[in-house]
Amino acid sequence: MTEQTATEQPAADTGSIDALLDAALIHVAFDGWTEATFAAAVEDCGMDPVLARALCPRGAVDLALAYHRRGDDQMLERLKTADLTGLRFRDKIAAAVRFRLEASDDKEAVRRGVTLFSLPVYAADGAKAIWGTVDAIWTALGDTSEDINWYSKRATLSGVYSSTVLFWLGDDSPGHQATWDFLDRRIDNVMQFEKLKADVQKNPLLKPLLAGPSWLADQIRRPSTPTDLPGRRTSR
Repeated sequence: MTEQTATEQPAADTGSIDALLDAALIHVAFDGWTEATFAAAVEDCGMDPVLARALCPRGAVDLALAYHRRGDDQMLERLKTADLTGLRFRDKIAAAVRFRLEASDDKEAVRRGVTLFSLPVYAADGAKAIWGTVDAIWTALGDTSEDINWYSKRATLSGVYSSTVLFWLGDDSPGHQATWDFLDRRIDNVMQFEKLKADVQKNPLLKPLLAGPSWLADQIRRPSTPTDLPGRRTSR
């Protein structure tokens, strides 16, 4: 028997959480991701409250995170079937972010989630969820970086994704076209910054000044396992 990792869940548990989540979404628009919503979901789907609490120890907070992961899974499924041949890499990233937003078919549930994870007590959970989304995007698009670029790519895309979500929540343009235009501008800003970094690295006057920071950055490696802390220093 193989050992189950901390991030895996038995299929039965996943199905039960999905049932709770589907029942909760009916109430989220009115009560948010709250204990009232969780209690109503448990009652609506006829689940034993003890089992429901075992599956979601923090109640609706865990359901909100499950809703976010569901969107990630739907995005990845769409990426598997989408034809991105011939697209520039920045356009592939834009497509992935768009797929992720389009997977969120309940804008009010997302809005309530943003409110929940803006609270200090749950801010770390929200940041972890966003990091998981952008890591899934980079991994699906074939990122093989092993050094500090592994972190910088995800940190940069986290900013792009977060700002785009906030814009999308207030966008009522046809087909959310204003959001996709906003996303393109944010990615263009990132590409301009990356070009500036490359130009600085090539500049013979500035390159010596970066020797120390470059050496330090070279010591950083991506996590070797999903349970690692976010980064470790190499022992060269």
